[in-house]
Formats: sequence, C-alpha cells, structure tokens
Amino acid sequence: MVVQQYRDGGGARAARALAVAGVIAVTAGCVGGGGGGGGSDGSGQRAVAAERPLDVLGRAAGVLAEAGGAEACTSMETAAGGTRVTIRGEGTYDFRTQMGRLKVVLPTDAAGADDRRPITELLAPGALYMKNRGAGVPDDKWVRIDTTALEDGNLVTGGVTDPMAAAELLRGAADVTYEGKSELAGVTVHHYRGVADLNRAARTASPQSRGALSAAAKGFSKDAVPFDAYLDEEGRLRKVRHRFSFASEGREGQEAAEVTVVSTLLLYGFGAPVTVKLPDEDDIYTGEIRQG
Repeated sequence: MVVQQYRDGGGARAARALAVAGVIAVTAGCVGGGGGGGGSDGSGQRAVAAERPLDVLGRAAGVLAEAGGAEACTSMETAAGGTRVTIRGEGTYDFRTQMGRLKVVLPTDAAGADDRRPITELLAPGALYMKNRGAGVPDDKWVRIDTTALEDGNLVTGGVTDPMAAAELLRGAADVTYEGKSELAGVTVHHYRGVADLNRAARTASPQSRGALSAAAKGFSKDAVPFDAYLDEEGRLRKVRHRFSFASEGREGQEAAEVTVVSTLLLYGFGAPVTVKLPDEDDIYTGEIRQG
C-alpha cells in the first residue's frame, strides 16, 4: 500500500523490502497514543508558557540534545480502505548522537501470523538498521537502509518516526496556537497545536537530520504536517503527534488514494543511558528479500 509511492532505485528497493515485513501500511498508537510520559517534572527553569510558541517549538530539538538520552515509546497508525492498523515501538534514544535502539512490534493481523518476533531497529543519522524483519534474511543478519534515499526520509517507512526527526519537524512550525496546560503521566505539560512545513524544517534542521528531511520534503504529496506537541516546564518535548499525508498509487484498475499516517512519540526517563553499537559490514545482509 504505502510502498507504492516510491520510485525505482535504491529507495524503491528498500521500501519493497519493508513491505515484506509488513511495516509499511500501518499506523501506531502507543498505549492508545496517550500517557507513557514519566520522569522528572522539570525545575521550571524556563517559563515556557510565557514565551512565543514558535520560539519554544523552534528550540525543542536543541533542548532534547542538551538532555541527552531518554526512553521512548512510539506508535504509528494508518487508515486506508476502511482498514486501520497499528505498530508500536519502545526503547531508548540519545539526542546528542541521534542514535537509538527500539523494539518494534507488528500487529498479528498486519503480519498475517499469530507469532511474530519483534523487529529490532537501530537508528542513526542517515541510516536505519533492522533485524528480524524480512523473509529470507538470516537470523543473525541486519538490513541497512539509507534513509536519505527514501522519499519519506524514514518518517513513516520503518514504522517509527526517528525521535530527533520528530523534534526537528517542529522547527518548521507555523500557525501555532497555545492550547493551555495539562498533565501527562504526572508531569505538567504545555500543549501546542500547529502545522509544520517540511521544506522549512529541512532548511533549519541539524546537519545530521537535513538529508532525511529534505528527502521527505520532496516525497510527500503535502508539505504541511499538522501536529500536537506537549512540552514540560523545561521545554523538553514529552509527546508529539504528527499527521502525514501522501498519495498511494492504487492497484491496476483502481484510483490513487490519499493515505494518512498518524505517528505518536512519547519521551520520558530523561538521562537514561543509551548504548548503540552499529553492525559490522559482515553482519549486514545484501541479498534479495523474498516476497511472502
């Protein structure tokens, strides 16, 4: 379904491989897409509510980089053709190095099997490594994907939006409104609602994120990405929900359909240690991935 948006070439091959694993064409809701926060409630060093929303959101990625590591819970939900499917992920991410490790769980109805091993994903600038994610891939091998070659910049392809990319998208925010204070898992948060422009976000992103976001700016049918962001008193992003839209080519004899993917990220446990060791070249699978 979603895979059909990709052109031929490296990005297309990677996307087709992901379709085998059932990662594409799913949406996520981490524990219902709410809660899951946690951690300290902040010291109130920044009077977030008193600042201009665009300033707060534009600084969010930098604040996370200062915070270092965090625990993350992700969800991605796709609705198309009357079918709604959800993928969930959980792990840790280091915003300084922009590297993380997540376990991604596919729903049984999407995988077509009752027993499906979680997919291990390693996130790194410009790359996504996946294990246990394709027919014909040896159990001890990883699949490496160049995220700058994907037309969505891996904002939806892997079933997880890279946490730093999710924060960097807020640099492209416009038409933002402050929705007030609320509580998320015992933490006071400030709710902002707006629309992010992919092109603007790509131009202002950090060098490590710029390639993937630039690819996304060219690949999505709409540059505008509506979002809801929740930041604590210290300006740390605790929860963000993005709604991505793109055209999916219909099968033969069918019209193309507009697909919406809702991606939710929850962050908590700031300061958590994060250890990510990328696979050696000998551990990366370079053969064909079987369909079915």
